[in-house]
Amino acid sequence: MNQQKLTNPFYALLSLPSTAMGFALCVQISALSWILSTKYNLSIEHVGLVWLAGPLAGLLAQPIVGLISDKVWFWGGRRRPFILIGGVTASLMLLALPFLSELSEWSGIQILWTAIVVALTLDLAINVGFNPTRSIIADLTPEGEARTKGFTWMQTISGMFGVLAYVIGAVFGNYALIYFGVVLVLLFNVVPAFFLKEPRELGAVAAHDAPTEPTTGHGKTNLPRLLHIYLAHAFTWLGVQTMFVFMFAYAQQALFPGVADLDDGQKTSLGQVIAISFLIMNIVGFVLPVAVLQPLAKKIGLVRTHTLCIFIMAAGYAGIIFFGQTSTALYALMAVVGIGWAAVVSLPFAIMSDSVDKARMGTFMGIFNLSVVIPQIIVSVLIGKMIGGAADKSITFIVCAISLAISAVLWALLKEDKAEPGEIATGGAGH
Repeated sequence: MNQQKLTNPFYALLSLPSTAMGFALCVQISALSWILSTKYNLSIEHVGLVWLAGPLAGLLAQPIVGLISDKVWFWGGRRRPFILIGGVTASLMLLALPFLSELSEWSGIQILWTAIVVALTLDLAINVGFNPTRSIIADLTPEGEARTKGFTWMQTISGMFGVLAYVIGAVFGNYALIYFGVVLVLLFNVVPAFFLKEPRELGAVAAHDAPTEPTTGHGKTNLPRLLHIYLAHAFTWLGVQTMFVFMFAYAQQALFPGVADLDDGQKTSLGQVIAISFLIMNIVGFVLPVAVLQPLAKKIGLVRTHTLCIFIMAAGYAGIIFFGQTSTALYALMAVVGIGWAAVVSLPFAIMSDSVDKARMGTFMGIFNLSVVIPQIIVSVLIGKMIGGAADKSITFIVCAISLAISAVLWALLKEDKAEPGEIATGGAGH
């Protein structure tokens, strides 16, 4: 690993902290609802309340930590302390998931509140780590091709391990996924801290780079267009989060009709079906951005490409309502959903970034995160109660389909920015 020469091992090492945070999020998505409903017998409404911890944490944590980490220096870095704190805490909270009953008995706190505390701490840890793990890539790479390569490596390695998370869950079960995640998240956050050296002054690494554009950092913010993007993206996440949180409720009823209480074998089978479903979705989401979406965006534009993918995602959700009553059909339709997911994790930031003052990118990225966390709150508080009270759990994907259809219409109404180069951002989906 040679940081000064920007070798491939350096780029790989630089990608590990972000990969760790993404992996922790994958474990949470794959296992949290499943373990709360099958091991701890929490109701759908209570599962929704536990998931509420995440968006509440993300509402403030990412923009605040991003702002603070620009200005402080301790433990030999400005990003390193938050990466270490977030990584170690996230690892411990993942380890706590299989032991919520024991923690509840030890603390004397009801299992619901114990689950909420653990989930909230896990989400805070992930949110504390996410911004610094992305920011450090920009800190340690020069502007231009080198920085693009840094984020491309991040996307590639993070995507590979995200797929691995669902493979582990599908083949070995969610408990194996949780324990593997504990070790990976800890190592991938702690080890790079001993090898990556941060510059004391921001921009010092990029000072020798010869940019191809003026680097004043200023540009006019197109606020109406920006608000339109936020609203369209919010409806996307309203549907996506509904899928993440309540997929288990639909899958249980669809795959085990008439069975109120699953036996241990059925619970394991349900967990594996959910893991395989998300695995397929993420494989498509991992492969398409560079292989398909980027070339397509160069031909028809970022906005048109994203709009098309969101329409396809809405159609995939509608297909699950009518045809997703077998595991095979569910897997096939989740592949269709994955086309939209590929766009969600790669295109919106590229579209948004061309509409803001570059000198205030951190601020607008924090605001952009609100278009993710506010829908997550709505899902936990309102949609969870609606799904919990419905006899037919296909309402889960009715909500998904309607939300994505509205989002697609809003994206279709957004004019293509002529300045957009058709390049895909590689910073991920946010949390």
